[in-house]
Amino acid sequence: MVEILVFAAIKMTQENHKEQPFPKHIAIIMDGNGRWAKRKGKLRIFGHENGTKAVRSTVETCAKIGVENLTLYAFSTENWKRPKLEVQTLMQLLISSLRKELDTLKKHDIRLNAIGNLESLPVKVFKELTHVIEATSTNSRMTLNLALSYGSRDELTHCMKEIGKKIKKNIISPEKIDESVINQHLYTRNLPDVDLLIRTSGEQRLSNFLLWQIAYAELYFTDVYWPDFRDEHLYEAIANYQKRERRFGKTSEQLN
Repeated sequence: MVEILVFAAIKMTQENHKEQPFPKHIAIIMDGNGRWAKRKGKLRIFGHENGTKAVRSTVETCAKIGVENLTLYAFSTENWKRPKLEVQTLMQLLISSLRKELDTLKKHDIRLNAIGNLESLPVKVFKELTHVIEATSTNSRMTLNLALSYGSRDELTHCMKEIGKKIKKNIISPEKIDESVINQHLYTRNLPDVDLLIRTSGEQRLSNFLLWQIAYAELYFTDVYWPDFRDEHLYEAIANYQKRERRFGKTSEQLN
């Protein structure tokens, strides 16, 4: 029964592309791995390991239904404060996942990209990440963005420093700074703004994620823990998004 519903949801989503608003850029705060594991009497890493299954399923489904950009909050700047053993295990899990999923990315024509303070990543992680990014650079069906060692405040601080350097060198005039200039100096410089932001586990906060890029995003919160996130939950989020009126400061009458 679930398989039938999932197939129907895919078909309906594809058919409604032109009839209803469809998110070109979806961002997900993948939350709840640790609590999911704790409820099962397991260590937190058990939750992270099972969370990779939800990542694979979500990435493949988004590519199938026509999402152009998918950004996953994989590791924040604040996550470095977690216990050393957990951080080390997460980095090892990231390396193994990149190796395992390279063929899947190629099969589905998905390009991998990464945003964040990537220089702070361990050498082995950075090397494997760079390898997969280069190996998928010509893929064009969908771009998968991994937010690694990412924090929006860190991003905006870095952006201001870069613009400040160019002002000092007379490359940019302060009077010429506008939204487009700021966009060009963000980690997400080549990405469109987020249309739909999904957060799992029942928490309803942004946790320093893409604060500039979600200025007009639709926010969707679900109680489902990330390891339990399935296609039907993704479709529910998209269906909810399609019922909303995105006015961008205008009135309903202006849109109609």
